Amino acid sequence: MEGKPVGKSRGRSRGVPGAEQPPRAGQSAYGRPAVGGLPQPAVLPPETTQMGQAGIRVSVGRSVRAPAPFPASGREGERQSGPSTLPPLELPLPGPGGDAGASMGRGALRGRRIINSEILNTRPDHVAASKKGSLGSSVLLTANYFRVLEKPDWCLYQYRVDFNPEEDRTIIRKALLRQHRQELGSYIFDGTVLYTSNRFTVPGENKVFFCRRTTDDENIQITLRLVGDMARGDPHYLQFYNILTRKCLELLNLQLVGRNYFDAKAKVEIREYQFELWPGYLTSIRQHETDILLCAEINHKIMRQETLLHILQRVKEEKSHNYQDSFKAEVIGLTVLTSYNNNTYRIDDVDFNQSPQGTFHSKKDNKAISYMDYYKSRYGIDIRVPTQPLIVTRSTARDRRAGKDEVIYLVPELCRATGLTDKMRNDFRLMSALAQHTRVTPDKRIDKLLAFNRRLNNTPAVLEEFTNWNLKLDTQLVKVQGRLLPKEKICFGNNSFVNAEMNGEWTNAIRSNSLYLTTELKQWIVVVPERIARDAKSFVGAMARSTKNFTISEPKYIELRNDRSSSYTDSLENCLSRCSPQLVMCILMKNRADVYSAIKKKLCIDRPVPSQVVTARCFNPKGIMSIATKVAIQVNCKIGGIPWTVYIPLSGLMVVGYDVCHDTNKRGTDFGAMVASLDAKLSRYFSAVSAHTSGEELSSHLATNMIKALEKYKEVNNGSLPSHIMIYRDGVGEGQIPFVVDHEVVNVQEAIRKYYGGLQPVKLGYIIVNKRINTRFFAGTSNPLPGTVVDDVVTNPMKYDFFLISQGVKTGTVSPTSYSIIYDTLSLDPNKIQLLTYKMTHIYFNCSTTMRVPAPVQFAHKLAFLVSQSIHTPPTNPYLESLLYFL
Repeated sequence: MEGKPVGKSRGRSRGVPGAEQPPRAGQSAYGRPAVGGLPQPAVLPPETTQMGQAGIRVSVGRSVRAPAPFPASGREGERQSGPSTLPPLELPLPGPGGDAGASMGRGALRGRRIINSEILNTRPDHVAASKKGSLGSSVLLTANYFRVLEKPDWCLYQYRVDFNPEEDRTIIRKALLRQHRQELGSYIFDGTVLYTSNRFTVPGENKVFFCRRTTDDENIQITLRLVGDMARGDPHYLQFYNILTRKCLELLNLQLVGRNYFDAKAKVEIREYQFELWPGYLTSIRQHETDILLCAEINHKIMRQETLLHILQRVKEEKSHNYQDSFKAEVIGLTVLTSYNNNTYRIDDVDFNQSPQGTFHSKKDNKAISYMDYYKSRYGIDIRVPTQPLIVTRSTARDRRAGKDEVIYLVPELCRATGLTDKMRNDFRLMSALAQHTRVTPDKRIDKLLAFNRRLNNTPAVLEEFTNWNLKLDTQLVKVQGRLLPKEKICFGNNSFVNAEMNGEWTNAIRSNSLYLTTELKQWIVVVPERIARDAKSFVGAMARSTKNFTISEPKYIELRNDRSSSYTDSLENCLSRCSPQLVMCILMKNRADVYSAIKKKLCIDRPVPSQVVTARCFNPKGIMSIATKVAIQVNCKIGGIPWTVYIPLSGLMVVGYDVCHDTNKRGTDFGAMVASLDAKLSRYFSAVSAHTSGEELSSHLATNMIKALEKYKEVNNGSLPSHIMIYRDGVGEGQIPFVVDHEVVNVQEAIRKYYGGLQPVKLGYIIVNKRINTRFFAGTSNPLPGTVVDDVVTNPMKYDFFLISQGVKTGTVSPTSYSIIYDTLSLDPNKIQLLTYKMTHIYFNCSTTMRVPAPVQFAHKLAFLVSQSIHTPPTNPYLESLLYFL
């Protein structure tokens, strides 16, 4: 059974035990292809420096996820109307050692560089006075924010700091500059840019220092170049606050791992599985509605104690006859940490023809040097196994444009694996042990946040730093006035209405009520291995009895002698070439990605027909009726049925969801999926998915698919077109929003305008959906109830935004979802937009609880995930595009 079934929601990609679903990206089951035809010329190891574009230093080998699918900047021309911007400023973006501290989400700008940045104002004129709603009952909440009570009030100067010869290790750069602290006075240095209230030079002149690097006794020249200044009130002043905060995290003796800080002294060891759990903190200082606030969130890092060399040795012992392929299958797609430079890399291949004894040409003097000698001279590291293969990672297109090498080699014994393996994820005892530390309840999270605040305010070195810069934090968490929206009524068949429970669930109502709309399942096929055929027939019988009004006829059974992928595809081809069933159900012995992928390719591309995949674990007598009910509801949806709906007061409304997933087989290719409602109940949908490699392609495909959706809407609604279109856009990082506003929204708006041709006015709303945020809310020491809205205090004054808690959780702290309306001609007040958004979290038919995002967004994610992980080709069949075949 694909994806999350009807029942209690436990996360975006989970299902019930035994429910088959596509494995996650990067899992070894996918057998990611090796990078073939690797270039043989010498390749630099990570962190060898060179000069990139515009003479700015770039470090070869930095693992930086490019903001797909949009460029980080590059606004074309001035906008004639819409959101306003502040003048561009030469602004340093943080890198390791000088990061803003927040988990910035997909598409966030990263790296050490100075760019032109704009502060984008997307708040429409009609909510300039107030964007607050009033619907619902008032509730007092606490947020994980601290007010900044005192702030620096002087002019700050920004200096670009360059080193000659180049030094790319941030910790060494800071140490070299620290030798001149007496002359520099108080300053903040992130490894590339220095902030100080002292002015050393005038524009066009440089300040030069000389020092000696103790690691190799080499003389180093340090050059300071004035690149800008910031007066009090400058929006970019916040960048300085964030760098200062990160310096204070260092003063707390926290360790930088990748981009964030963790407390190695408070680590939790799980020796049975050879890994450690490091607690840490995410911090971010931003201007909010009336105050500058510091957001603090608890974070955890899984640090596996085994290196890739350990994994290689283990695989050799277990599968000596085919250890190379087995090792590749296990490590390709993993993210590894190299402790000598605190960088993370994603593995693309393993080159068994290379070893640390091989050589490359140094870009410093173009001399050949072996990897073993390089690591010895550069980091003082002795490589113990000279015959081990080398790990291959490919830089992104954006990194290559910045001057970095396309292929980078890493040494296995220097790479620590991070994250969890499939075996670990399937280990219930292990995941339960982890949950005790990672799923922090609201009361414990509040205690940890207050303890973090006390640690900041009571550490002498941090206090001295705060005092030097006239900075002071409040000791209490921020209080926020939220609102609890009315409970939603769920509509079943025969006009039966059931109130959603306080936790946003209506599972118990499914068995006692008829489904809203059903389509009789008359002609369908079940493909099953012969050894579990009897159990399959019992399960089909349970499906037929599970609902009141969904009629399921006896299927045609095709029994297989084995469970190989070719057996399924051959049988399907033979059968579907002679008949056209309503649905095909395939039953798997166990969850295998290769079999799942083969089946979905056959039934979505070659022989398009709605399909359902179920694993034999669903046949467990314990809970079989519950699982059978969920599968029956999924099947009903896939052939055009509707299990339930909610009342939507706005007529002529089309709701569109859009999300993007990365192709696991082809790096640099993404699949963007669009799902658009076709009826007043928001229960029938049109779907389309397109492959793209750039933001421009995405904008073009989205506009084209919108026209297809409008044509289908017109066909379904007897020639009528929607009067209101709400687009919920997921998968957008902070750095991508200017591109979305300037290009994507404009393209979609223009395509809609041309299609309507002045026949009738249409109102458009474009809403960015963001789940990857660090904001948390607490109702006392408990989680807020589903339906809680926050649109003040911690929201952004330059945005038309709000937070919505739409999902209930049983363990840990609930995560809100952020909604930002970047374009709005809907003429709806904040109450209506917030209520409509909450209503749409009730109609995702794979789950009988509210979701974290509106149903069209979750549908779009399911479709993009299916194509990017399993099919790798966009389905184009007209029959499937108006069915929820991807559930």
